[in-house]
Amino acid sequence: MLRVGVNGYGTIGKRVADAVRAQPDMEVVGVAKTRPNFEAEQAVEKGFPLYAAIEDRVEQFDEADIELAGMVEELVAQSDVVVDACPSGIGEQNSELYAEYDTPALYQGGESADFVDTSFNARSNFSDANGADHVRVVSCNTTGLSRLVAPLREEYGIEKVRTTLVRRGGDPAQTGRGPINDITPNPVTLPSHHGPDVNTIFPDLDIDTLGLKVPATLMHMHSVNVTLESEPDADVVRDLLEGESRLFVIPEHFDIDGAGKLKEYAQDVGRPRGDIWENCIWGESVTMEGDDLYLFQAIHQESDVVPENVDAIRAVTNSADADESVRKTNEALGMGI
Repeated sequence: MLRVGVNGYGTIGKRVADAVRAQPDMEVVGVAKTRPNFEAEQAVEKGFPLYAAIEDRVEQFDEADIELAGMVEELVAQSDVVVDACPSGIGEQNSELYAEYDTPALYQGGESADFVDTSFNARSNFSDANGADHVRVVSCNTTGLSRLVAPLREEYGIEKVRTTLVRRGGDPAQTGRGPINDITPNPVTLPSHHGPDVNTIFPDLDIDTLGLKVPATLMHMHSVNVTLESEPDADVVRDLLEGESRLFVIPEHFDIDGAGKLKEYAQDVGRPRGDIWENCIWGESVTMEGDDLYLFQAIHQESDVVPENVDAIRAVTNSADADESVRKTNEALGMGI
């Protein structure tokens, strides 16, 4: 049984902790928080041992009557792997702590790709993380693009990827984020960071990305154009994508016309927190014009990296190959809506 610690129990960390607990070969030995907020209280309610990430704030947990199991150093010491789900930039600072205890660590996509051994996507480069000490699970958008690119490269070859990312202004709980009533190029210069980030998974891929931010919180939306090295029929491409376990090709008869209905659908089928771990591709948008493929996909920024973190745990511990790990993760979470 793999013993997993989660440092940072916020938007990503709490989802990863639940996903790890659901795995037949893993257990959560504890989670760490910097402050005694509602998430810290919920961690204790769920039976996760709670560790303080900052020693000077231990008294705050006592005052809030939230029981601690110890300090984050103790959590790291007893973990086979630590999933660092702290805010961007903090993970790299924490890397010295993980190295001190010789504990492999996984970081999230907001961290720099420069200090880790490899960036990770389960569908695309699972084996690159085998036995690594520091692995970065790429961001939600990069995860979504990598899942789409991998089968297209394998089946048809790719000459060029062009993607416009329409990005939510913030997660639902990020009340300080914007824009509020605006649509902004983000960034106004090209490319956005997403293309270079995809190149950490596919170094030789020719990809250009543009980004926009809009006043929404539900999901990201991608307008994708891929120039293939052959000219398959759109129906054949659609069938290929439907065969991928982490791509949800939305049937036309579902009458799902946007992110709002997608989220409602996820809630109706019983997904925890309304999470959508899969890319959501509108089936009728899959179009071929010569060798150019066009489609729209939506990415749930709060959850699509969760199964990737689970698979990365198995990769760094050499406890399963890619196919076995993805199968286990998918079965445990109930992937495939």
